Amino acid sequence: MIGPVMIGPSSSHTAGVVRIARAAIRILGAVPTNAVITFYNSFARTYEGHGSDRAIVAGLLGYAPDDTRIRTAFDHAAEAGLTYTFQSVGNASTLHPNTIKLNLTGPDGHRVEVIGQSRGGGVIRIVEVDGFSCDFSGALHTLIVDAHDVPGSIAFIASVIAHDDCNIATMFVSRKGKRDAARQFIEMDSAIKELTLAYLRHLSWVQRITYIPTLE
Repeated sequence: MIGPVMIGPSSSHTAGVVRIARAAIRILGAVPTNAVITFYNSFARTYEGHGSDRAIVAGLLGYAPDDTRIRTAFDHAAEAGLTYTFQSVGNASTLHPNTIKLNLTGPDGHRVEVIGQSRGGGVIRIVEVDGFSCDFSGALHTLIVDAHDVPGSIAFIASVIAHDDCNIATMFVSRKGKRDAARQFIEMDSAIKELTLAYLRHLSWVQRITYIPTLE
């Protein structure tokens, strides 16, 4: 089997872990200053021996899965001012065997919580962001829309994207409750224009727009 170009030893325990972290810092919008990293199930038992601890820190610094600095990521984190704490939960039976939760704080104090799964072969799924359920891989361009749950909002966002010649591959919509905070996770086949992102950010019922180009 041909796997991803990476620093080993494992595509699921290193390359996939790096990609989860790289997705998370794009959601945060910056390299974090502090991270609380929780490994679940199989990861909880093997993260030190398989290098997942170095891989997650490397990804939080923005390093790609084939970056040789993964091996010395702890040293680079100290230089970058990134502090981190590892936690492990070995018996979370409802979660995928290779699950990681990241609680990140950015330089401006902004915080996010991201839960990701490493599916093997370097493939990942982000399944929750700030308590909102989702399902995206980072393999496609991804748009995250934080907005009020107003009638017609989903169709409106889809229409704007269509006028930008972007084809929607998947869409996952989650909300706290009726007319409460909502979040759209949209995977697209091509990049969205900066002008379109600026337009979406200026809509009165939109709180935040996050755009994640395809991950390495």
